[in-house]
Amino acid sequence: MKTVSLFFSVIILFFSSCKQSDAETMDIAVPADAYYAAADSTVVEAGESVKNYAVSMSLPDKAKEEAIETKIIKSGNLRFQSDNLEETYNQIQKAVKKYNALIKNDSQANNDYQFSRTINIRIPNQHFDAFIADISKGVKYFDQKDISSQDVTEEYIDVASRIKTKKVLEARYLELLKKANKVSEMLEIERQLSEIREEIEAKEGRLRYLQNKVSMSTLDIEFYKPIAQGGKATVSYGGRIGNAIVSGFNGISNFFIGLIENWPVIVTLVVLILLIRKRFKRKNK
Repeated sequence: MKTVSLFFSVIILFFSSCKQSDAETMDIAVPADAYYAAADSTVVEAGESVKNYAVSMSLPDKAKEEAIETKIIKSGNLRFQSDNLEETYNQIQKAVKKYNALIKNDSQANNDYQFSRTINIRIPNQHFDAFIADISKGVKYFDQKDISSQDVTEEYIDVASRIKTKKVLEARYLELLKKANKVSEMLEIERQLSEIREEIEAKEGRLRYLQNKVSMSTLDIEFYKPIAQGGKATVSYGGRIGNAIVSGFNGISNFFIGLIENWPVIVTLVVLILLIRKRFKRKNK
């Protein structure tokens, strides 16, 4: 009996120690250096090419715990009527200087119904709302007012983390390149490095684009002044008829100028027609 009880006691202790070791194993944290090192591949000996290897895309826990700055792209589109286009433009110019904004494009247009001006402005993101408030003073109503905000924080972090991971991978390949002894191994590693650098440059370009859009908001402003007031057109029908006559005269002038420019062709055609007619007359005789 003592032997049997001793046997069962040993079995119970064995299973208890196994459970405890499993629990301890689950609680062990893997260091970041060891984690990345496990992703390394080795250079194959005896003339074999270098194997591809993958590095984990996960960020360390410390990076996840750091405060993340929100990345917002703001843009707007405004359209409104103005009683005085020059005063409205001066008001916009004052706001541009006040908030360190930048006019990217400025165009004017007019037709039989209105004079208009369209301005494209880049504004520091932190001054976007204040800028709109300043130029909205004196505006009775907006024909169009579209303000949008796009949160690109997730994409920004994703691109930044991929760049970081690719640079770690690049460093690994550079270490392997120093240790490579054969030309085939060097060529394979350099090919991999070239692809990695292209990916890094592409993602860095995307990151710069996002940063530019986040730091400087875009605002399109169109303001106009109607020509027709009270249902009566300012431009008279007589004026329109005069314009049509002038336009027709210009068309005729252009036609004759075109004929003069192409006189060699015209002379050649006339000579050919005369020769053909003369030949037919001889045959008839």
